[in-house]
Amino acid sequence: MLAIKKRIYQWLSQQFMDGCSSYNNLSVRRSCRSKEQARDVFAKGNIPHAKGLIFLNPFKAIRFAQQHGFPLVIKPNVSGFSRGSHFPINSYRELWKAIFLAKLWWPTTVVEQYLLGKNYRVVVVKGDANEAELMSVIERFAPYVLGDDIQSIDQLIDEENTIRSTMGLFPVIHPLSKGTTTKKFLAKVNYDLTSIPKAGEIVTLFYRISLAPGGVVSIIDQSSIPKVNKDLFINVLNLFDANILGIDVIMQQGIDQPFDEQECILLEVNSRPYLKMHDYPRFGEKEDLSRYFDQLEQFDISQADTF
Repeated sequence: MLAIKKRIYQWLSQQFMDGCSSYNNLSVRRSCRSKEQARDVFAKGNIPHAKGLIFLNPFKAIRFAQQHGFPLVIKPNVSGFSRGSHFPINSYRELWKAIFLAKLWWPTTVVEQYLLGKNYRVVVVKGDANEAELMSVIERFAPYVLGDDIQSIDQLIDEENTIRSTMGLFPVIHPLSKGTTTKKFLAKVNYDLTSIPKAGEIVTLFYRISLAPGGVVSIIDQSSIPKVNKDLFINVLNLFDANILGIDVIMQQGIDQPFDEQECILLEVNSRPYLKMHDYPRFGEKEDLSRYFDQLEQFDISQADTF
């Protein structure tokens, strides 16, 4: 049985977690595996997070919407890289569709309040003398192009993909697509690939803030982050007793403003964060993270091959 579980875990890792780090013990990985588990720890630690619930019966999500209103997020209780996630949901029709699609990925599903703001991945590590510190902070963007009042969206996509190729971002950062998904998303705002957006207009090409559909990242200078925010993220690492965590957070105004003076929600924690994307920023200077990896390699990781 142990050999079977090991093979299943290896298959899951190969299929869905290629390039993800593995510096936490099994007990930590299990405590971070579902959104519900993370939300329970957030609540006990008085960490700001979205109201939400896990459900099998879709009508629970409908009642949640009736109680808390829109916008909402629907996502599988167990997933990664935003797979199966749908947001922002602004109507009951969108809610039913999102529930169906999320359950194709995982039977137990999460509904949560959605906050429109700036989306960050904060990586926190246990450093020298077990003192926690921020390793890297990135802001994440959904795939988009910036209008110039001259070029069509089709041309802007080509231009952006050329820039990404020249910067050597592929294959970690993906090219923007002109496929059916992009065309359908543009149609929602009465655009198509021939449309010419105004100068400075941000044209979003897909809703998901992840790499696969063409999302990008920007390195955040840690000197711009207030101490109260750094302490918040370090507190989360300690609550999970982890060596490393990738913390997903949305802040309405931005991470350069104190979290307790704005709308702020922590979404989830990742015990095996995908660290490659921190080496391929579309914006900002690439950081030298070698000393953090040297520290992490010193940890004795128990049951590393156990799911």
